[in-house]
Amino acid sequence: MTSPSPGAAPGRRAAYEARLRRRSALIAGGSSVAIVLAIVILVPMAPGWEAVKKSFFNLDVLMRTFPGLLDAFLMDIAIFAWCAPPIALLGLAIALCRDVRSPVLFPLRAFGALYTDIFRGLPVILVVYLIGFGVPGLGLPRPWNSPYIWGSLALIVVYAAYVAEVIRSGIDSIHQSQRAAAQSLGLSDADTMRYVILPQALRNVVPANMNLFIALQKDVALLSFIGPVEIFRQAGVYKSLMANFTPYVGAALIFLAVTIPATRYADYLMSRQRTRR
Repeated sequence: MTSPSPGAAPGRRAAYEARLRRRSALIAGGSSVAIVLAIVILVPMAPGWEAVKKSFFNLDVLMRTFPGLLDAFLMDIAIFAWCAPPIALLGLAIALCRDVRSPVLFPLRAFGALYTDIFRGLPVILVVYLIGFGVPGLGLPRPWNSPYIWGSLALIVVYAAYVAEVIRSGIDSIHQSQRAAAQSLGLSDADTMRYVILPQALRNVVPANMNLFIALQKDVALLSFIGPVEIFRQAGVYKSLMANFTPYVGAALIFLAVTIPATRYADYLMSRQRTRR
């Protein structure tokens, strides 16, 4: 009697899993196609579709306004570019304040907790209004009364609170034995944090911080409420000039063209991190 080869069972399991993946892919593809077809067929049957199509999906208006929207989007990118580094540095500083363990430095720990409680508890748009209108109201000379400066500061202080909490969660995820091992080697608390804890913690929180910076790219549009002419305000200008909402759709397409690849990259980083663990 011939005994089964050792690789037979793993081979059958691999074939079964391949069939299961193909079946899942076919079901997912079929359901997606069905939903898309339902939208394509049913939405144009709505009584007001022609009016909506003319107001929101006017190709002529889109082609005329799209170049201007792209130019305005450069301002969004510029604001994001000069906000991101201060957010990362301030968030790291607040996270380190919240992690101090010496009783002498308790005021720093209390400050970090108070900072994150306040700025995570306030809506971003409210902070933009308070800082963007409040500080220039002090009568500062140019350029210190610029809404670009104070609007950017509002984004920085709010997002730094979120980044700080993400970094702090990364620090807390490092097992206590790492600190004990570093101290047994004679490292000070500062050196332990710098050379042992932070390198691991920051690597662990890269995907989560990527998602925060994707959200920051979108929230730059909130500065339009205090004056800067970026893509959202430019779309509003075109909407008023042409009595048509299509420029807002164009702005949405531009945002999606940037945020969807960034989101997929963040998901890839999270998947790779899970695989590594």
